[in-house]
Amino acid sequence: MDKLNRKYLISNIDSLNERILLGPVCNFPVKVLQFGEGNFLRAFADWMINVMNRQGLFKGNVVVLQGVAKGLEETINNQEGLYTVLLRGIDNASSKICKEIVTCVDKCINPYQRFDECLKYAASEELRVIISNTTEAGISFVPEDKLTDMPPSSFPAKLTVLLYRRYKTFGGDLSKGFIILPCELIDRNGDNLKSIILQYCEDWGLEKQFIYWVENANYFLNTLVDRIVTGFPKDEIQNIYSELGYIDELVVAGELFHLWVIEGDIKLSEEIPLHKAELNVIWTHNLALYRERKVRILNGTHTMTALAA
Repeated sequence: MDKLNRKYLISNIDSLNERILLGPVCNFPVKVLQFGEGNFLRAFADWMINVMNRQGLFKGNVVVLQGVAKGLEETINNQEGLYTVLLRGIDNASSKICKEIVTCVDKCINPYQRFDECLKYAASEELRVIISNTTEAGISFVPEDKLTDMPPSSFPAKLTVLLYRRYKTFGGDLSKGFIILPCELIDRNGDNLKSIILQYCEDWGLEKQFIYWVENANYFLNTLVDRIVTGFPKDEIQNIYSELGYIDELVVAGELFHLWVIEGDIKLSEEIPLHKAELNVIWTHNLALYRERKVRILNGTHTMTALAA
């Protein structure tokens, strides 16, 4: 059985299209830089970008930065960024299974070995969006991190270095900022990330003009994400390979339900038109109601059933 890669995909594109949803096999420009290559982002944010690309709404690819020193860089690059998302659940009272090959991931870079390559994207005219999921502990301040580290240890410090490189490259052009969408499961994740970046600016003695650029050229959006992603289905993978017709070491399984609530100016949704792709994405000026509902209904129920379990 062949392994999933671009050559296999192109050679079998007709038969695959009959059985599996397929993203466009195009060399779109890299519009998204993603911190974290884990199961959740690949089955959530990258899957959504793939849906937009399939409908001709975004036409952008993703470069993924490996979240930890030992991660999935080699596996992702061996498959040329391709992988299968397997979604299962109940839809309109019927059991449903959706299989989709995600084609929007350009490549994965290990910043612990090639941080200089990551920083090259600071000079990209097309790059506009930063997405992250570095676990709940990822948005934290590490006082030992320095501007000259290659790389700094924390995600906010890495992002500060990237922002500073972009500021220098474009001479403080206010139109060259980013739309930043942290997906870490902490309250006010965008506000917290921005606060830590400003703390690094102060500790590192960076110029006031750069701080002004950080605050006025970039959008640090608070988000709420929801989808159960169980990851690589190792207990049933041989049966899945038989159904797919190829070997995919990055298969990621999850539920059909998904929700992404983004707190920010609705005009930004035109640049990332998730809502136009009929995805369950809500742009709002107040995230609090959605967070309270999720915490009470979902997390509260989980807590109660844990006692019985």
